[in-house]
Amino acid sequence: MSDYLPPLRDMEFLFNEVFDIPSQWARMPALAEQIDADTARAVLEQAGKVIAQVVAPLNRSGDEQGCRFDAGRVVTPDGFVQAYRTYAADGWVGVAGSPEFGGMGMPKVIGAQVEEMLNAANLSFALYPMLTAGACLSLLNHASEALKARYLPPMYEGRWSGSMCLTEPHAGTDLGLIRTRAEPQADGSYRVSGTKIFITGGEQDLSENIIHLVLAKLPDAPAGAKGISLFLVPKVMVGDDGALNQANAVSCGSIEHKMGIKASATCVMNFDGATGYLVGEPNKGLAAMFTMMNYERLGVGIQGLALGERSYQNAIEYARERLQSRAPSGPQAAEQAADPIVVHPDVRRMLLTMKALNEGGRAFSTYVAQQLDLAKYSEDAAARSQAEAQVALLTPVAKAFLTDLGLETTVHGQQVFGGHGYIREWGQEQLIRDCRITQIYEGTNGIQALDLMGRKLVADGGRTYGLLSEQIKAYAKGLPASRAEFGAPLLAAMANLDELTAWVLDRAHGDPREVGAAAVEYLHVMGYTLYAWFWAQMADVALARQEQGAFYQSKLGTARFYFARLLPRIHSLSASVKAGSHSLYLLDAEQL
Repeated sequence: MSDYLPPLRDMEFLFNEVFDIPSQWARMPALAEQIDADTARAVLEQAGKVIAQVVAPLNRSGDEQGCRFDAGRVVTPDGFVQAYRTYAADGWVGVAGSPEFGGMGMPKVIGAQVEEMLNAANLSFALYPMLTAGACLSLLNHASEALKARYLPPMYEGRWSGSMCLTEPHAGTDLGLIRTRAEPQADGSYRVSGTKIFITGGEQDLSENIIHLVLAKLPDAPAGAKGISLFLVPKVMVGDDGALNQANAVSCGSIEHKMGIKASATCVMNFDGATGYLVGEPNKGLAAMFTMMNYERLGVGIQGLALGERSYQNAIEYARERLQSRAPSGPQAAEQAADPIVVHPDVRRMLLTMKALNEGGRAFSTYVAQQLDLAKYSEDAAARSQAEAQVALLTPVAKAFLTDLGLETTVHGQQVFGGHGYIREWGQEQLIRDCRITQIYEGTNGIQALDLMGRKLVADGGRTYGLLSEQIKAYAKGLPASRAEFGAPLLAAMANLDELTAWVLDRAHGDPREVGAAAVEYLHVMGYTLYAWFWAQMADVALARQEQGAFYQSKLGTARFYFARLLPRIHSLSASVKAGSHSLYLLDAEQL
């Protein structure tokens, strides 16, 4: 596996030349004094340096060794403890945390780039600070001031970590079925009892304490999802002075043996009357949990993007060095016995597909993060409202599309290596195994597609989609004639998506099965169309600056490849959507 190189130039291109994010920061008082273009560059360069030099080298060894379960204790792979301490000491666990409680205070759009670099370097390692950041976000927005003051500073420091305890053996997507209970105590605390599974970082040896956020039901809770509350349950009790006291009644029963992310501890957690504290209001636990879902689901999408980027970096280096056969047009390296495989059309197809999907995905994830910042920091109420609506619409697409394409991209990278890609020592097969979980956790991609179709389109009659559609079409129509090679196909793709959306909305009213039958393919049509929008914007900049060097020429050539070879996928996907649900039910369950 080649050394990981943080894609800082591409990030800077998006920040400064495509989305002009520093100008947005300057218009928001909450960020104006905190961050500018120079600060952003320095932050990302320093994060990239630590990640590439300290975290990335542990990726393969961590996969080979995995986590070890020893009588209730989890031991992470060699090197993880020291790497985590180095990463935490520089403040990166709290990179987007509230400065009031010791966080770095960076906007989400910065945090998203740090996440990409960390996930690309070592996804297993990245999951520990990611879950801590998610727990911190829920506490920051819903916990009492006393809980925030006690728990957030050491969590942002990385001395304490966090976990999110949702799933139970019988309750995954349908959290209304959970059985974990919380009994109120005279001192205002609660005794939490139940079992949670698939808990990332539920037990580990990286931090002094683990702060579990646990979904549970009060004795008088309403049935179903409306009766879920959220509780903070520390692994080790914390005194009034902030010092650690006795162990709480929390234990790890086992860890899972998984296909990938083997250096991330995935735990079965038992709460046996553990002391916990209510976060937010009773029976409002899902609302508190969903505060971080937009951030976390975007974060999982970024994991898919990151693994695709790492796979591409490995594959392009290999393709430039591996000698096999001659180019179809004749020898390109006459002084050698054969040409490097990068000259062959099919290898170029795979490499360009990877490059186009990665760079389009980075633009997409950056845009969604930018909208999250607008929704949080803008002083314009209308701008906040519009950004919130776009985040709600685009989050399921970001999670599902980025991870689906992440798997495709890692597979392409393995294929470039041929037989060597199937061998463990090259690292490509690990990226595929690690990537597979991203399509499953934080809500499977099928659930994301149903969320997009049912809650984000059908529920509001396509109103939010319509606003985004008009924004994209206005951009395309505003492009000059010199950009017609990108503006015209973008308008055509939007016309297809508009018509497909209207078709789905109409059919959904007649047959409830139509939503589920169309959901996944529809989400992909939207994803490819959104990428066309971002590629048109990137190409617009690259066309104007192509004389300034190879970076812009590469960007322009990749944009042309995307429009010629990848955007046409929308047509077969649209045809599949319009085939309807009928063929899914031609067989009885016994005939499947």
